[in-house]
Amino acid sequence: MNELAPDRAVIDTRDLHKIYHLGSVDVAAVNGVTLRVDRGEFVAIMGHSGSGKSTFMNLIGCLDRPTSGAYYLEGEDVSHLSSDALADIRNRRLGFVFQGFNLLSRTTAIENVELPMLYAGVPDADRRERSLAALKMVGLEDRADHAPSELSGGQQQRVAIARALVNNPSLILADEPTGNLDSRSTKDILSVFKQLNDERGITIVMVTHEPDVAAWTRRTVMFRDGVVIEDRPSAEMSQVPA
Repeated sequence: MNELAPDRAVIDTRDLHKIYHLGSVDVAAVNGVTLRVDRGEFVAIMGHSGSGKSTFMNLIGCLDRPTSGAYYLEGEDVSHLSSDALADIRNRRLGFVFQGFNLLSRTTAIENVELPMLYAGVPDADRRERSLAALKMVGLEDRADHAPSELSGGQQQRVAIARALVNNPSLILADEPTGNLDSRSTKDILSVFKQLNDERGITIVMVTHEPDVAAWTRRTVMFRDGVVIEDRPSAEMSQVPA
């Protein structure tokens, strides 16, 4: 049975390290990060290329295991679980939104949203009902039967967000979710995230290199050389350029 942390933060990392062995050289991509994210927070992870932010996201997304240290997800130490156990956590407790949308081109929006529930063994009728509800949350219920090619980039990303929501995850992890979008679509997607956080209390952690994107969040964590160098409230929206 996994050890339980004394509190119930959604994310609680303690002296987390990830070291890659490249020949005779050890590279510390994450170097002793201790970070807590409580339920209902909206956090931006920032840093230049090579800062460790993407490696850290892979660790908290259960896509990789730390070399040392501990990661508690809702109080459960998931640092050294088996591959099958981590896959189950990713499917049932985490929602992912990527820069490239990752939609299946030959299936409709609602079928794309249903995919995580297929892996979870949810019955057909429940899948459709929950998928429609998720599409409604992102304002796309009227596009349920459209293929990705019939949707704009912003609409495709909203389908991806609905897919991330459909299993009622504890945490949504968004990796540069506006990187492929124009400025108007970027604002639309960030508005969706902000509404999900404000109105539904969904915990969101988002990687971005854009300060004006990070300003939509409540808290900004800055990485450099594998460590956290700054952790502060995000800038006020009034400071963001139009």
